[in-house]
Amino acid sequence: MKKALLAAALMTAGVVAHAQSSVTLYGRLDAGLEYMTGVPQGTGANGQATGSTNRWRAESGDWGTSLWGLKGVEDIGGGNKVLFQLEGSFNTMTGAGPGGGGLFNRWATVGLSNDQYGTFTMGRMLYISNGVWDFDPFGQSNWSSASLVRGRNWPQSSNNFAYQSPKIAGFDFYGQYALSNATSWNGNGTTAQGREAGAQVTYTNSLFQVRGLYDEIRNPANGSLYGPTATGVNTANIGTGVFAASREYSALVNVFLGQFKIQAAYQAIRSAGATGVLPGTPTTLDHEWGGVTWQATPAAALIAAVYHVNGNNGAGNATIYTIGGSYNLSKRTLLDLQIATTQNSKTANYGLNANNSGTATSTDNPLPGHSQTGVYAGIQHSF
Repeated sequence: MKKALLAAALMTAGVVAHAQSSVTLYGRLDAGLEYMTGVPQGTGANGQATGSTNRWRAESGDWGTSLWGLKGVEDIGGGNKVLFQLEGSFNTMTGAGPGGGGLFNRWATVGLSNDQYGTFTMGRMLYISNGVWDFDPFGQSNWSSASLVRGRNWPQSSNNFAYQSPKIAGFDFYGQYALSNATSWNGNGTTAQGREAGAQVTYTNSLFQVRGLYDEIRNPANGSLYGPTATGVNTANIGTGVFAASREYSALVNVFLGQFKIQAAYQAIRSAGATGVLPGTPTTLDHEWGGVTWQATPAAALIAAVYHVNGNNGAGNATIYTIGGSYNLSKRTLLDLQIATTQNSKTANYGLNANNSGTATSTDNPLPGHSQTGVYAGIQHSF
């Protein structure tokens, strides 16, 4: 009899424990076909492109990163929970994973949550500059708010500590602080990441939403607010100059008008301590965009947006004009379409993608002063 009671008690305890915790597997697969004009070709002096061509390409992640992950929560009582999240990206077309970014290159966090006091997490996470996602008409698709700042808006961040407040009277606060893990606080070349930090305040009601966001990324080589500089011809990769290390000040707004959502943003990106800067390489950027989404039916959405950037030091300016939309086949699957063009001033050579800076063929940028136009259509499934 005692053995039977003990077995029943153990089974009951197991059911209770299971009811207090959960683990969810989730993911997203995005794939499609892309056509682009203004693609560089040829190799001249210093690796510069000498001409342009057109291209068809199978693509993954144009409408949204293909990813998979695990997240879990354990209720430990008293309104307290233990949380974790693991998430990595991959290429649907090839099956390739994130490579040097690690298996869980987007999220690898653990933390605590309290209903009254908010949520604290630590680990690797999307950097706080990704907070523009909620205010980007194309939701940080491949051709949107990261393109004209060469990926400055969508990096990941390691060694990070984050706090999300509960919402109070429509307001909420989110902050991050990432250590360099170097022997110098801001970074001195002994680690792969300089110190990073940021904070955002958001106010939301039924008619509109506004967000103010500040963040800074330090140069891991010396802790400064300007990335490594190129030598000779500017063929540097994305990890250089103002695009790599800088301060970013963002003001963003959503307006909700029935079937329509109007979105707008302004970003001032500023560097400091720049040395050996080549002509045509910016040390400051002014970046703004605006757009509208029309939810024509519960399944169909049409989007139009304009993105613009202006750089100093003779870097010129560029504008992306784009239209597109999506159609939901189900709650988990949608078809997507986007048509876009980048118009560059005489000295600028921004592409539709968040390309590396420079004029080398490998950057995929158009020739300076030339345009680049593209269209893609795809399918996205979430689980």
